[in-house]
Amino acid sequence: MRRLLPSVPLSVAVFALWLLLVVEVSAGQVLLAAALAVALPLLADLLEPEHARMRRWPAVLRLARRVLWDIVLSNIEVARRILGPERAITPGFVWVPLELTGIHGITALASIITLTPGTLSAELSADRRHLLVHCFNLRDPAATVATIKQRYEAPLKEIFP
Repeated sequence: MRRLLPSVPLSVAVFALWLLLVVEVSAGQVLLAAALAVALPLLADLLEPEHARMRRWPAVLRLARRVLWDIVLSNIEVARRILGPERAITPGFVWVPLELTGIHGITALASIITLTPGTLSAELSADRRHLLVHCFNLRDPAATVATIKQRYEAPLKEIFP
């Protein structure tokens, strides 16, 4: 079974997304969705032999809830700053030292940072030990680093071995 479906979650996602994209649940579209759900993960497996190994699913759910809440709060904060005086905005870059070592955990962290309004992951150091983050409003670099590590990196360390 593993040979046919190297990633069941990816296959399920491809199947569902295809049907959502075509907005039609005919026999032909279901068959095409099933074919894509088998073929695309197989192709992806050829391109990336290192598989993400996730554990502690309750931590995944807690992190997802936290990220969604932070996105809402960040949207409000960014809107408030944009509509306020320009001098109240202090953009800047900060290097975040990483304890995550696997590329999947680092990618998840960079994605979370980029999804959160007001922050953007800009670069990963060649040794994968630091992530450069641009902040729309960087008042205290040390506090920003501590927040990223505590709110996002710590749960990701639980999720990705």
